[in-house]
Amino acid sequence: MSGGAAPPVFRTALTDLTGVRHPIVQTGMGWVAGPRLVSASAAAGALGVLASATMTVEQLRSAVREVKSRTDRPFGVNLRADAGDARERVRIIVDEGVKVASFALAPSKELIAELKDAGVVVIPSVGARRHAEKVAAWGADAVVVQGGEGGGHTGAVATTVLLPQVVDAVDIPVIAAGGFYDGRGLVAALAYGAAGIAMGTRFLLTSDSPVPAAVKDRYLAAGVRDITVTTAVDGLPHRMLRSELVTALERASRPAALLRAVRHAAAFRTVSGLGWPRMVRDGRALKHGKDLSWSQVLLAANTPMLLRSAMVDGDPRGGVMAAGQVAGVIDDLPSCHELVDRIVADARRTLEGLRPG
Repeated sequence: MSGGAAPPVFRTALTDLTGVRHPIVQTGMGWVAGPRLVSASAAAGALGVLASATMTVEQLRSAVREVKSRTDRPFGVNLRADAGDARERVRIIVDEGVKVASFALAPSKELIAELKDAGVVVIPSVGARRHAEKVAAWGADAVVVQGGEGGGHTGAVATTVLLPQVVDAVDIPVIAAGGFYDGRGLVAALAYGAAGIAMGTRFLLTSDSPVPAAVKDRYLAAGVRDITVTTAVDGLPHRMLRSELVTALERASRPAALLRAVRHAAAFRTVSGLGWPRMVRDGRALKHGKDLSWSQVLLAANTPMLLRSAMVDGDPRGGVMAAGQVAGVIDDLPSCHELVDRIVADARRTLEGLRPG
């Protein structure tokens, strides 16, 4: 922040920990949270987070450098802790001076220690109190807790129930996710004891988001009832917009589902450069302990291709459109600057309205 800038309106443990101006996080969404969105979020004073799971190692390095060329504000990188090349990605984060490493799955105690020793802030995302307690005991600096309203893979417990449970259970900053899109939500999260809010769908629906216009239009047209939770895509509860693909998957016979899964697997192999042996290993890892068919395993390993069809190729009928329930109440596409400024101003007015007199 430059020397002449006004002090932040909401200073919390999150802003102190990461150096961002506002206690707002733009989450790492595959195919969406690239350099363009992340740099715009960071420049607006939020914590922008690059989604690396859909990038090769070299693409990640290039993306990190592009964000650094666009802004000098802090930002983060989201990693899959179970990825075979996770340590290579960690090395990029360390070498390039990235401020924050976030994780969709809990990283190991050793990986947390490695990052912290290098001065990187570690913020895993969790969907249950016991997972928050585990990563806090392992040394995580903060935790994002997502309630069932959130998009993508999700749980069944609402944020309003899960958030206070986690806040009471751990002594590290808690960032609330799932159901947030405006200043009232920020005030509510802070009242629960959170250090800030994390938003995916709201940042996806900005003018800085790279998602094609046809897909954004589909989100904007959706009502709350058009957002569903289905296990048809990969065998796990997944919140998304209802689409022709979702309906087809839910109605498909097992042989048809397997054929579709194999086609997507082959497409993902071409895009990602992964060999079949690696993909089979990833599939077996996903199947372990879960009652998934092999067609679901293939789809689980290759869900990125289903997301890519919508988020990159602009095909809302043939792709997966992960969405939080808030998609049903969002009706505009502000820039990241406009969005963040509006949330902070709304939060300030909300607080002033609570004062007596």
